[in-house]
Amino acid sequence: WIPSLLESRNEKEMKKLGMKISAEDIYHANKPGLKDAVPQFNGGCTGEMISPKGLLLTNHHCGFDMIQNHSSLEHDYITDGFWAMTMDEELPNPGVVVTFVVKIEDVTSKVLDGVSGISSEAEKQKKIADNIAEVTKSFPKETWQENKIKNFYDGNQYLLFVTETFKDIRLVGAPPTAIGKFGSDTDNWVWPRHTGDFSMFRVYADKNNHPAEYSKDNVPYVPKHYFPISIKGPKEGDFSMVMGYPGSTMEYLPSVAVAQIVNDIDPARIEVRDAALKVQDGFMRSDKAIKIQYSAKYARIANYWKKWIGEVKGLKKSNAVALKSAYEKDFIGKVNAAGKQSAYGNLFSDFDANYKAIAPYALAREYFNEVFVRSTELTAQAY
Repeated sequence: WIPSLLESRNEKEMKKLGMKISAEDIYHANKPGLKDAVPQFNGGCTGEMISPKGLLLTNHHCGFDMIQNHSSLEHDYITDGFWAMTMDEELPNPGVVVTFVVKIEDVTSKVLDGVSGISSEAEKQKKIADNIAEVTKSFPKETWQENKIKNFYDGNQYLLFVTETFKDIRLVGAPPTAIGKFGSDTDNWVWPRHTGDFSMFRVYADKNNHPAEYSKDNVPYVPKHYFPISIKGPKEGDFSMVMGYPGSTMEYLPSVAVAQIVNDIDPARIEVRDAALKVQDGFMRSDKAIKIQYSAKYARIANYWKKWIGEVKGLKKSNAVALKSAYEKDFIGKVNAAGKQSAYGNLFSDFDANYKAIAPYALAREYFNEVFVRSTELTAQAY
């Protein structure tokens, strides 16, 4: 669900489920709301602002790279944890960013302007890219803000995000890995879990509360909104929701693509990462310094290794390919009943032919990415 569309699409249902706040309390372009307390952490994770002095909460695994970067044999923060007792003890993290969404605007009509009459796919994509560049450049923003356009539903919708990205992010605290990663890869991607999966950072800004590069003169960022902490705990029946920055979805893949993932792509990925993890594990067990240096790298490889193992198991258990095929058969029946065979009648047969044609290349691409880009440091640097 897109925060800017909650009022028109989801608010009534959320109220029925027990939500006491309004959609405007979650997202409003010109007033503080929950969106201002839920930034994106370092490009791939979600954070939560929990104080008026820039304190940010995120997952332990999201902060693990930073925890590892500051660790050594003398100060093993991975094993022992880390807590800054004063702001002066907080540890800077060059390259780490926190991004807040200021405004969301639907710019689909502007991005697709002049596209419908173009028959060449290459020319169509060039026109879209040109439109995106123009809209990104011309949409009003402050000098310290950025405009970013993202496509949704495989290019059927385009949303522009006005953002503020802070670059002075300091590590405040993290539990020992025995707490932060309790259960390790065995428990990863499975529920229920019993891990203290958190780490804490502080966002710093310049004297005007705007984004700035690291400086000793920077001050804690004052967020437009932050979450007060309750120690009362939830009650049975309390409304709950999740807000953040999820990964992309493959919900709309056709059955032939899902079958390719289950039978070819995921097994190849798992095979390579299994080998890479065994190599790293052998060296990490023999030398504590190597264990510290490779902890975050090992965790990155293991994360999706475990995810893909579960993905294959889940797709097989749910009989996903057969369910997709039945859905597609029903869709074609409705197409035929509506007399729209010329427009959609060959949709899934074309999918079948195209996915089968690219199958060997898709598999080769995955082996290349897994071996040379994701699992081998030397070739990854060269790439």
